[in-house]
Formats: sequence, C-alpha cells, structure tokens
Amino acid sequence: MRVGITAVGAHLPEREVTTTELQERIGKLPRGLLARLTGIERRRFAADDEYASTLGLHAARAALDAAGLLPSDVDLLLFASASRDMVEPATAHILQDGLGSRAHALDVTNACNSFVNGIDLARSMILAGRARRALVVTGETPSRVMRPRVSGLAEARQAFAGYTFGDAGAAVVVEPVERGGILDVDTETHSEHWKVGGIPGGGSRHPRGEEHTWFTGDGHRLRGVFESIGANILDRVRERTGLDYTDYARILVHQVTMPYLEKFIEVTGVPKDRLDVTVTSFGNMASATLGVQLSRTFPRLATGDKVLFIGLGGGVSMMTMVWERS
Repeated sequence: MRVGITAVGAHLPEREVTTTELQERIGKLPRGLLARLTGIERRRFAADDEYASTLGLHAARAALDAAGLLPSDVDLLLFASASRDMVEPATAHILQDGLGSRAHALDVTNACNSFVNGIDLARSMILAGRARRALVVTGETPSRVMRPRVSGLAEARQAFAGYTFGDAGAAVVVEPVERGGILDVDTETHSEHWKVGGIPGGGSRHPRGEEHTWFTGDGHRLRGVFESIGANILDRVRERTGLDYTDYARILVHQVTMPYLEKFIEVTGVPKDRLDVTVTSFGNMASATLGVQLSRTFPRLATGDKVLFIGLGGGVSMMTMVWERS
C-alpha cells in the first residue's frame, strides 16, 4: 500500500503586526534591532477570541473542501502542534467538536516538528490497518508565549527566540494512493539539548506562575546546536532515494529567521530557488511553517513532482520526509 497527502489547507489570521510595531511594544531596545537580527518584516497574530483549535479548524475545513470530503469521511484526527488550547483535554477533541466528525482523535506534540510527525504517524496507522483516512491538523499560536516586555538587552537575549513567532494553521488529508505518496521518512534526535529553549510552565515541573509561561531560550545557542549536528540526515536521504536537490520540485524547510535560513542554504547547498521563503512575511510559524509552505506549493505541483520536507524542532530533533504528488 502507498499512502500520501491528497489535499492541503492553511489559515492565516487577519491581524498583521510588523516587527517595528512589535519592538516598540516590548520595550526600549536599539532601533531596528529585531528586524536586523531576524530579517522578519511582519507576521500574523491570532485575535483574542482565536485559539490554536480555531486556526486548526479553519485549515481543516479548507483541506476537507479541497478533497471534496465531509468530516464524517475521516476516521483518524491528529492535532499535531506545539500549541494547544489547554493542558487537558487534548485539543484534538476541541477541534473535532467544531468540525463535527467522530474520528479517533488525539494530540501529537514535538515542538516545530509536530506536524510532520503527525503526518508520519497517520501514514503508519493507515499502513497498520488502524485507520482508513486521516486528517492531520496544526494550529500554532506562539504569539501568546512572547514575553510582553523586556527590561533590557540581557532579558531580551533570553526572550529573543520568542520574538520570531507568528501564528498560523495548516492541515492535510492523508490516505492510500495508487502511485507516489510518502516515499521516505528519516529522523535524528539529540535530546541532550532539551534545555536550550522552550516554555517551562504548565507541566509538573512548573504547574503555576506567569514567569514560566513565556518562551525562553538562547537563539544563538540553539543555532549553534543545529550547526554542530550538521546535515548528515540530508546525506542519508540522498543515499537512500538517489534524489539530488534538483530532483525536487520544491524543498520545504522550517524557517526561524532569515539569517538562519541563509546559513542553512550555505551549509547544505540547498538551491534557494527550490525554497518557499515565508519567514520574512509570516515569521516562525512553529510546526505550521511546512504546512503553510505546502499549501502555497500544492496548486503548482504536477503528478510525479517530488517535495522534500526538512523539519527542525526544539528538543532537539531533525526530520525529513520525501513525498511525491499522486
């Protein structure tokens, strides 16, 4: 059996916030500092009455409409995101209530790799005979974990990675296909670096306290971790599949800042003309990044076109997926 992605949906909130506006809001920092360090010009923020499930619901409906399916046609619903509405219950149930489906519903979370992990899990469950058709959804609202103000450069340095974020939702339908589909998946995990960045609150270590609810982490250190890991995972994909970068119609890569993306291009040799650069206009959309890029790419793909997904996530993990449009 072959399993592939047959439809895609995405949703971006209406509210647009420029990096200049964001810097003015968070405190007194050198003029233009955030824009200069990130290369991000603007991003989208969810409204006060919009949540992770809200953005995911819009994207899920778009994916189902694109596939010509009803919610009842899905028997597996995965909410695969770094964001969630609450600790319990799983956000997948909140999403399913809005969608009106009755599928087996659960959450999948692994920082910015959550969405690709969700697609891989959906594929695995279909191959195992545990599901017939899956809807994998992400709704990311990392703007909610940005520290609202900083007192100076030292505090700004710890909160910096949070100021790259933007909100978005994405969804895909995953089901058996006659040709193509998901051809290859690989992962690489370096959990010894889990302390580099994250949101410490809401779990058993820090169940209460506002101070623990903001994203903290040294962006420079995190970048150094990924650079030290290197691009071995991409070499392995090339060896297994026999595909070079030029064999892909598109290469979708997680994007944190523009300088980091440029360094990634330099280190890996990925041709820039194969990328969809989203970070300048939408910021770091966490796990929704690859889904939004896929939604922009999908209409231009022909049968047989191949796409390489490259995920980078805190924790730290890397992930690749090779998919061929059916």
